[in-house]
Order: sequence, then structure tokens, then C-alpha cells
Amino acid sequence: MSALIVGGDNLGSIPKELKKVGIDKVRHIDGRSKTAIKKGMPLSMDIIILLHDYVNHNLATVVKRSAREQDIPIIFARRSWSSIYTKLPHSILQN
Repeated sequence: MSALIVGGDNLGSIPKELKKVGIDKVRHIDGRSKTAIKKGMPLSMDIIILLHDYVNHNLATVVKRSAREQDIPIIFARRSWSSIYTKLPHSILQN
């Protein structure tokens, strides 16, 4: 399973914790970079995690729109594992 994390300069232990629940491919887009919007969104992800406390507003809008158009689940969380874990869908946690 794969995840795209949008936002945050430093992810800390989040990628390691995601591996524990079965998400082994993690891609990260810095939420402050204005050029991240121009590069486009990787659409082969199973879930998108948007760290709302560390993201450019325009990037958040583009991510939400892309997720909706591609029918990719998106969760909005703070940059902490506990916040992300409580918002992950049960289908991911059961794998």
C-alpha cells in the first residue's frame, strides 16, 4: 500500500509508523513549496495524508481537487502520529 504525505518539513517517525500498519511506500511533498503545485500530483497512491498545519493553502486546494477527481481517499491530520492514526480508515488498519 502507498501513501502520499502533503505538508510538513520533517516527518519524524511518521513513515516508520505507517510501515507498521502496512503502508510501505511513502512519498512526501513539502507543504510550503510553491513549485510543488506545478510538478503535479502523483496519482498512483492509495491514500493521501494532508498535514493541515504545515501546508500552503493553494497546494491543499489542488490536492483536495485531485483526490476527489481520482477517487483517492484523503485524510486531514496534524503532524503527529496519533492524529494520523485516529483518522486512518479501518480498512487500512485491518491489513
